[in-house]
Amino acid sequence: MTNPDALNAQVETAATAVQGRTKYQPTIGLVLGSGLSELADSIQNPDIIPYEEIPHWPQSTVVGHSGRLVIGELEGKTVLAQQGRSHFYEGYSMAQVTMPVRVMHKLGIQTVIVTNAAGGINDAFAPGDLMLITDHINFLGLAGNNPLRGPNDDSVGPRFLPLTHAFDVGLRQIARQTAVTHNITLQEGVYAYVAGPSFETPAELRFLHTIGVDAVGMSTVPTVIVANYLGMRVLGISSITNKAILNPDTNLTVSHEEVLETGKLIIPKLTTLLRGVLCQI
Repeated sequence: MTNPDALNAQVETAATAVQGRTKYQPTIGLVLGSGLSELADSIQNPDIIPYEEIPHWPQSTVVGHSGRLVIGELEGKTVLAQQGRSHFYEGYSMAQVTMPVRVMHKLGIQTVIVTNAAGGINDAFAPGDLMLITDHINFLGLAGNNPLRGPNDDSVGPRFLPLTHAFDVGLRQIARQTAVTHNITLQEGVYAYVAGPSFETPAELRFLHTIGVDAVGMSTVPTVIVANYLGMRVLGISSITNKAILNPDTNLTVSHEEVLETGKLIIPKLTTLLRGVLCQI
C-alpha cells in the first residue's frame, strides 16, 4: 500500500531533477519497449539523463532497455522519451513501475505514446506487424495488483477510474490515417498484460486466444492506467515480435533474443508511424 503524500514527494523530487537537466519543456511522452530504444536516436539536439541520476527513478535491468531519458525535438514537437522501462517482474512495486508517467505529468506532459514488444496471438498476425492497441485486459489488476490500489488522493484523480476509453479515440484515428498515408499495415486488437518473466505456456496462450486477446506482453498497462488517472491522453502501439506457440507438441520456442532481433526490424516502420502521428497531434 502506497502513501500518497510520500509518493507525491518522490515524484516532485524526480521532476525537479529532470527540469534542472534540460532546456526543454516537453509536451509529449514516449515510452519505448524491448528492442525499440533506437527510436530515441531520432530525437534532435537531445538532453540525455541516465535513470541512475534521477532520484527515486526505477532502474532498468533488462537487456534491450537502455535506461535513460532523451528530451528534445521530433517532428516539430518537444518530446521526452523514456528509453527503456522497469517491470513488475524485476521486483518493483506498481508505484515504482508507474512513477515515470507521474513525473511526465508533473513536467506538464498531457499526451503519452506507449510502445511495447508483444507476442502475437491473433492468427492473422505475424512477427514484424504493428498493432494499434484498442483495449487491454489487466490480469495483474484483476488479481489485485492495480497501480491505483491503496489510499486515494482525490486532488490528483478519481477513486474509481473509468477505463472505457483507456486508449484515446482521437489518437487512434490519427494513427490509422498515418498508417494509410505511409502504406503501413496496422493491425488492431486487445493487449493482455501478464506478469512474466516466464513466457506463457501453450495452454495459457490458448486460453488468451479463446477470450479474444490479440497480443500479450509484460508491460504497458500499469502506465496506461495511471496516465488515464492523471487525465493524460494515451496512444498504444505493440510491435509483434514473435508468434504465440499454442501447441506444446512442437520443437518451436520463443526467446528474449528473438524479441530483440525482430524489434530491430520493426524500428523503421514504427519510426515512420510515430513521426507521422507526432506531425498531426
